[in-house]
Amino acid sequence: MINHFKSSGAALLLFCSSMSFSQPYAQPGKIDYALQAIKYAYVDTINEKKITDDAIRAMVKDLDPHSVYIPVEEMREMNEPLVGKFEGVGIQFNILNDTIMITQTIAGGPSEKLGLRQGDRIVKVDGVVKAGIKITNNDVLKLLRGDKGTKVTVGILRRGNADLIDYTITRDQIPLYSVDATYMVTPKVGYIKISRFAESTVDEFKSALAKLKEQGMESLVLDLQANGGGYLNSAVKLSDEFLSDGKKIVFTRGRTTMSEDFNSTSTGGWEKGKLAILIDESSASASEIVSGAIQDWDRGLIIGRRSFGKGLVQKPIPLPDGSAIRLTVAHYYTPSGRCIQKPYELGDEEEYEMDFANRIKNGELTNPDSIHFSDSTKYFTNNKRLVRGGGGIMPDVFVPLDTTEFSAFFTDLRRQNAFSDFVLTWVDNNRADLKSSYPTLADFNSKFSVSEKFMNDFLANAEKLKVKSDSAGLKLSYDLIKLNIKAVIAQNLWSTEGAVEIYNARNKALKKAVDALNDNTFEKLKIAGK
Repeated sequence: MINHFKSSGAALLLFCSSMSFSQPYAQPGKIDYALQAIKYAYVDTINEKKITDDAIRAMVKDLDPHSVYIPVEEMREMNEPLVGKFEGVGIQFNILNDTIMITQTIAGGPSEKLGLRQGDRIVKVDGVVKAGIKITNNDVLKLLRGDKGTKVTVGILRRGNADLIDYTITRDQIPLYSVDATYMVTPKVGYIKISRFAESTVDEFKSALAKLKEQGMESLVLDLQANGGGYLNSAVKLSDEFLSDGKKIVFTRGRTTMSEDFNSTSTGGWEKGKLAILIDESSASASEIVSGAIQDWDRGLIIGRRSFGKGLVQKPIPLPDGSAIRLTVAHYYTPSGRCIQKPYELGDEEEYEMDFANRIKNGELTNPDSIHFSDSTKYFTNNKRLVRGGGGIMPDVFVPLDTTEFSAFFTDLRRQNAFSDFVLTWVDNNRADLKSSYPTLADFNSKFSVSEKFMNDFLANAEKLKVKSDSAGLKLSYDLIKLNIKAVIAQNLWSTEGAVEIYNARNKALKKAVDALNDNTFEKLKIAGK
C-alpha cells in the first residue's frame, strides 16, 4: 500500500511539474491544475463533466443574483423564449387523464396545416402507445420536438371517430409570440399585453398597434405586468416607438466593459397620443427599461406597483463545449440616472430571493407609504417631477395588490390543478355547442356565465382531488373561482388572448389606467398626452 502511494505520488509530481504558471498563485492556472490533478490521480473513476460543471457553478454563484452557468444541454431551451421560435410540431397541449390532449394548434404550424384540431388526443407516437403510461410534460416535449425537417407519426383519437387517425408531421420552426393580447378596452382605448422581450416583440407590437389604430384607438394601455424582460435591443426599440428623436432611453456602465448610451430615433408608431404602462412587482429588466424611459421623459403614465429591480446587464460568454456563462458586465440606468438594480449583498442569494416575501411582510404591495428607498438621491424627470431610485421603477399611480377574494381554499384549488382538468374535459365535451353559441371572444365575454350546476359539479370534482371543503373560503372566493373557470374556458377556445381578456375584468391597474386616460391625471402630472 505504501509503495503504491509512493509510486502514484511520484507520477503526480511528474504531472504537476509539467504544468507551468507565470505567477505562483495565478487563479485560472490553479483551477485548471486542481481539475487535472483530480482527473489524473483520484483513486476512483470520476465524472469529469459533472466536476467541471460544478466548479464553474461555484465560481459564478456568489458573484451576483443573475450571473449563471448554462450547461450545453440547457442552452437551446434557455434561448427559445427570447429567440422567439423553436422546432417541433406546433401544438399546445395538456395531459388529461394520462393522455396528451391538443388544446391549440399554433397558427401556420405543421399540425394546423395537416388538420389536427383542438380536442384531438395523441394516443401513439411513432407507433408506440403513449396513453395511460403516466406521461409527463417533459416526456411529450422530448417526443414531439425535434430538428426542422424530421418527421414524427402520431396516432390521433378524435371524437366521433372509432379508429385512430394517423398523421405524419414534418417538424418545422414554430413561432413563440410575445404579444399575448390586443383589443379595444373601450371605443377609444386600446390595450396590448407583452409577456416577454424577444426578437419578434417589436414587429408583433407594430402589427398590434396598426390593428388598434384601424379600430379608432386614441389612447393606449401597454401591459407589462409580470413581464420578466428579455433582449435589451427589443426594449430600446419598443421605447423608440413612443419617444421622439434624440432622447436617451437607457445607458449602461460597467467596470471593464465599454459604456453605452441608447437613444431614440425619428421613427415611432405612437409618439403622440396618451400612453399608460402597467407594471407590478414581477415586471423586470427590459420592462423596467421601457417604463423608466417613458417615466423620465414624462411621455406616459406608469401605473401599478414598484417593479422587480433587475438592472444587471448579462453577456453570454461561450465555452468550448457549447455551454456558456451568462455573466453580469454592467448596470442599467434610466435617462435621469437611476440605477434599476435593487440592492444585493454578494453571496446572500437567499435574502435576494426573499425580496417578494419581504415586500408582502412590510406591506409594500398594499401601501405605498411602506416603501423605503435605499437610494436617498433625488432624481427628476424631464418636467422636473421627483422620481425615486434604489431599485425598480416606482409608478406614478400606485395600485395595491388586491387579496380580498383570496383564500386558502382557492389556493388549494389551483395547487391541485382543479381548474385545468375539469374545465378541459367540459370544454372538450361541449366544444361544438360553445363555438356555435359564442362565435367570438366578445360574445363569450359578454354573454357566458358559470352556472350553479357547473359550480356544483366543479366543487364535487375538487373534493375527489382531495381539496378540503371550506364554506367560508368558498364564500370569500366564489366570484374569483367563477372568473378562473371562465378564463380557462376562454383560453382553450381562443388561446392566451381569451384568458387575458377575461382576467382583465378584475385588473384594477387596467381600470385605473382607463380612468386616468379619461380624466385630468395627465395634465396634473404634466405628462405628455398629445
